[in-house]
Amino acid sequence: MAELLRALDLTVRYGDLTIVDQVGFGLAAGDWLMVVGPNGAGKSTIVSAISGGAEHSGRVELLGRPLRSYKPSALARVMGVLDQRHGVGYAFTVEEVVRLGRYCHRRGVFAGSTSEDEAAIERAVAMTGLEPIWRQSVLTLSGGELQRAFLAQLFAQDPQVLILDEPTNHLDLAYQEQVFDLISLWLKEPGRAVLSVVHDLSLAQAYGTSALLLDRGHLVGAGPVRDTLSRANLSQVYQMDVYAWMERMLTQWQPVQAP
Repeated sequence: MAELLRALDLTVRYGDLTIVDQVGFGLAAGDWLMVVGPNGAGKSTIVSAISGGAEHSGRVELLGRPLRSYKPSALARVMGVLDQRHGVGYAFTVEEVVRLGRYCHRRGVFAGSTSEDEAAIERAVAMTGLEPIWRQSVLTLSGGELQRAFLAQLFAQDPQVLILDEPTNHLDLAYQEQVFDLISLWLKEPGRAVLSVVHDLSLAQAYGTSALLLDRGHLVGAGPVRDTLSRANLSQVYQMDVYAWMERMLTQWQPVQAP
């Protein structure tokens, strides 16, 4: 199966400090690649390098072409990026935010929206259930609603690859489930793939098809999610028995037996 996104020897350095050291991976259609590891592992730096926010060496290819060869509008038609935080300081409505997702498809600065634009926006709104807050200012939204609005913008943008940096890191449990279920639904369409940085290993296990396990910029494991997040690999990276800890936490939710 042809890969939509591929990284070869991806390396990011800040001065003498190496943040990501020769990391490689491939992302094929239908894949949801979870990038996991402790704080300082280089997870978000990988996203920054792929999305153009960090200088890097090595090679990143998108649809078989060097990532550096894409003009911004052409890149946005193929790849969408969702950060964990949004510095919103403007009173755009939810509708205006979602419609911005179609900007990369415009044939000119002053070109109006097409029927294809409107259909993509309608699909995005229907998927994310934004109709009740469609006319609201984004300044009035909760964290979960705001993240859903920007997710709808990406869905309207209609790329083939989504790059997500801890998309639910600051959201409560209900919104975490909602966002990950929406992404899972989006991924069901053919020719799409997702790469996401996650802090929660349970989310990685529940939704991922494959994983990259990082430790201080080095790749410890890569492959199917359950093989990569093995007991041995996680113990090496986190310096603790993660499986035992998770099992201990699960016991807190078991029903109390009557005497």
